[in-house]
Amino acid sequence: MNMIAPRHLGLDVIRAGNFSVRLALTAAEIDAAQALRYAIFYEEMGASADAATRSVRRDRDRYDLFAAHLVVIDETAADLPCGIVATYRLIDGAAAACTGGFYSAGEFDLEPLLAGGHRLLELGRSCVHPRYRSGTVMQMLWRGLAEYVHLHGIDILFGCASLPGIDPERIGDQLAYLHHTHLAPEALRPMALPDRFVAMQRTGGADFDARRAFISLPPLIKGYLRIGGWVGDGAVIDTQFNTTDVAIVLRTELVTRRYLRHYNRPLSDAA
Repeated sequence: MNMIAPRHLGLDVIRAGNFSVRLALTAAEIDAAQALRYAIFYEEMGASADAATRSVRRDRDRYDLFAAHLVVIDETAADLPCGIVATYRLIDGAAAACTGGFYSAGEFDLEPLLAGGHRLLELGRSCVHPRYRSGTVMQMLWRGLAEYVHLHGIDILFGCASLPGIDPERIGDQLAYLHHTHLAPEALRPMALPDRFVAMQRTGGADFDARRAFISLPPLIKGYLRIGGWVGDGAVIDTQFNTTDVAIVLRTELVTRRYLRHYNRPLSDAA
């Protein structure tokens, strides 16, 4: 069965050596991306799977049918389904309308973003196969995302980004760093839903080391910050995925300019 919405077609393939990045084009490719997500989120990171999820060994939900799935493919990886080594799920306004809202709305009040008249794209379910956690593959994902943003005229990128574990005290320095140095402007600031709100400004005394807190952040969050990302107010505990989530917001004009500086090196230079 073909699951690809017509509006998601048209993204050019970007190639570098044996790697390519593009949108998933078939149901088999989406299935392979969901299998990779299951391996990373459930088997590696300790997310809790219900019986149905365990039986199919796929991370899938109602948003997948309408989302676009950005994938990085290693043309030489015969042992991996469809050669997919990394993926990103992209949900635009039309897809959100089909599912009753954005995924992030289950954790954060998105009204500041929704009320601004912006063309929005929600980022989520980002993961990379353990063999491919190098600068090259992440660069490919970012290049594909930048091309999608340009093609569809996206104004704002946003989504949930995760820190490992569900004990806010253990990541207090990281949460405080994000709140004190990268809080989104009020007009673009999602807020954790009241019944799930976890305060982020947990530390900040004389022993607080901002540089150490930044270095200890997950690579994806550091990547967002390097290209101008902000965070919303309040974190959310996600017991299913064994994570503490923050809302990330990026304006694409900043992304474009800073992406070129930080990520648009020749791929052979990536570490």
